[in-house]
Amino acid sequence: MTPPANGALLRSLTPGVLAVLVRRGADFAAAEDAVQDALVEAVRSWPDDPPRDAKGWLVTVAWRKFLDARRADTARRRREDLVDQEPEPGPAPAADDTLQLYFLCAHPSLTPSSAVALTLRAVGGLTTRQIARAYLVPEATMAQRISRAKRTVSGVRLDRPGDVATVLRVLYLVFNEGYSGDIDLAAEAIRLTRQLAAVIDHPEVAGLLALMLLHHARRAARTAPDGSLVPLAEQDRTQWDTGAITEGVAILQAALARDRLGEFQAQAAIAALHADAPRAEETDWVQIVEWYDELAGLTGSPVVRLNRAVAVGEADGPRAGLAALAELDESLPRHAAVAAYLHERDGDLTAAARLYAEAAHKAPNLAERDYLTRQAARLNARR
Repeated sequence: MTPPANGALLRSLTPGVLAVLVRRGADFAAAEDAVQDALVEAVRSWPDDPPRDAKGWLVTVAWRKFLDARRADTARRRREDLVDQEPEPGPAPAADDTLQLYFLCAHPSLTPSSAVALTLRAVGGLTTRQIARAYLVPEATMAQRISRAKRTVSGVRLDRPGDVATVLRVLYLVFNEGYSGDIDLAAEAIRLTRQLAAVIDHPEVAGLLALMLLHHARRAARTAPDGSLVPLAEQDRTQWDTGAITEGVAILQAALARDRLGEFQAQAAIAALHADAPRAEETDWVQIVEWYDELAGLTGSPVVRLNRAVAVGEADGPRAGLAALAELDESLPRHAAVAAYLHERDGDLTAAARLYAEAAHKAPNLAERDYLTRQAARLNARR
């Protein structure tokens, strides 16, 4: 017997149900609306009458919702034809269609940024606010982008899959959202990237898988028992998953040996250098700065340059880090947090306390806000 509806169960079933409707001929926007209606129905009815086959039930109800919507806009003859196509209730195929759906959402009719946003919303389960935060844009801007993407693919048969680069970008952002702790999507992103690596021989696919494994290996040490954030330098490295680190490093080395460097390989190399250090004091910051230089050349990303400023501060001293930071826009997310850290290392506790408080006010999640607030309070107590 299927347990009553809950968010985790419904999220896990949604991609497969959506894929079934698309394969049966529903256009993407209508299929998504139908699945959402079916999820609402599940929340309402499952506590009193849980189905034996949760996915089969959702497929049947979602398909009926799709047909009901189509009936309102089509002629009687077409309506009767569609009724004949309604599937009989019963077990749904057990095949995992999630990765295929990622490729279908990366449709050639969409720009890469729109395809990523649409996939994160429809398949990855992220909210518009979470996607906007990942892209460093206002929530209203992202809502408009997703709406335009839906209109673009409305009525389009999704039988032309998109490119690998777009799918990699989606998987990367899904992993990052899961890794942030807001919702647990990291393991699912790793699973899908493993699937992709098994069918596509490309160094950047391998680089992304290595990056995910190396970051995920540290997850158990990222928070204290009370849920507070533990920065990398203070983590208990005995809690790191050495098996995941070993696997990630091996995958990365094989990818780098092909001499086709990409941004995910460069990021994985930085993560590997952190993982290789038995203690924070033994981190090879000089090499990390060199990899950030490579990464900045590949991406031109201001976020990469922000992280590079931290690495420069560790390799060459806090004043060198502050000089690198001065070249960046102060409105950049986490700019104030980096400035606070570097000012503290340089001995300017007054400026550091003020900047920690400012960074806490702008923090994207509760754990980070609490950590930065504690840092500001610690310095204020010392003055």
